[in-house]
Amino acid sequence: MKYALILLLNIVLVACSSNDELPDIAADSGEQQIYQEAQRYLRSGNFDLAVKSLQLLESRYPFGRYAEQAQLELIYAHYNAYEHEAAVEAADRFIRLHPQHPSVDYAYYMKGLAAYTGGDDIFNRFLPTDPTQRDTSHAREAFAEFAQLLSRYPNSPYAPDAKARMVSLRNILARHEINVANYYLRRGAYLAATNRGRYVVENFQRTPAVADGLAVMAQGYILLGMNDLAKDAIDILAMNYPEHPSIDKNGEFDSVYTLNGLQRSWINKLSFGLFDPPQPPQFDNRPEG
Repeated sequence: MKYALILLLNIVLVACSSNDELPDIAADSGEQQIYQEAQRYLRSGNFDLAVKSLQLLESRYPFGRYAEQAQLELIYAHYNAYEHEAAVEAADRFIRLHPQHPSVDYAYYMKGLAAYTGGDDIFNRFLPTDPTQRDTSHAREAFAEFAQLLSRYPNSPYAPDAKARMVSLRNILARHEINVANYYLRRGAYLAATNRGRYVVENFQRTPAVADGLAVMAQGYILLGMNDLAKDAIDILAMNYPEHPSIDKNGEFDSVYTLNGLQRSWINKLSFGLFDPPQPPQFDNRPEG
């Protein structure tokens, strides 16, 4: 772990060292020369200097032959420099200035992509975290941006990737709701947990989290003493997801809190509740991979 952290710090220092000021470009440098310099920075992955070059090109030659292409590439450079808000602003500007441009769908796509990774930084490349445990505002924004792309340009070459990312985003949003429901179960807020489970079932059909949503509903209704509603949720869960961990081989709900009451271990019973106490039920059974 020590050596991994040292390596990570070295990578960050190298990345920071590349953030040099743009070398002086002669006042008489031509449009093509500046554009070629920007391309060299893009190819080498020096996105900070690519941004500066493209901005310089646009400021010197706002109506030149490379102006529109430079504006598109500026979106890409900002995105790869982890300047997600700047990428969105650059995309919005391109859409506003060139609504009929043949590549305007790319600007819409990059808006979604920038929002999709809006909460990421360089550390996420090496220390990935669970997106369902984080704030989902970026995920919701990205979903809306990709939906706009598909609505306006259904035949765009970026449409298939946008659709795939929307599926992933729905899974993230649904799983986030299950994580919140689990938190409420731990805190004893059973009604709030049940409502979260029902929200997943009603709004995120065809996501892996639906089964857990039903399990949350069943558990929540049991804890609230609403056994009829619990039985309905259990029957639906057993019928549609018989392999779910909370359903036993007999199709019954398998938890420390069941329709038959609290299930305590023999250690807990013999110690009069001092040892091996029942843990709050948790549901996090996403498929592997």
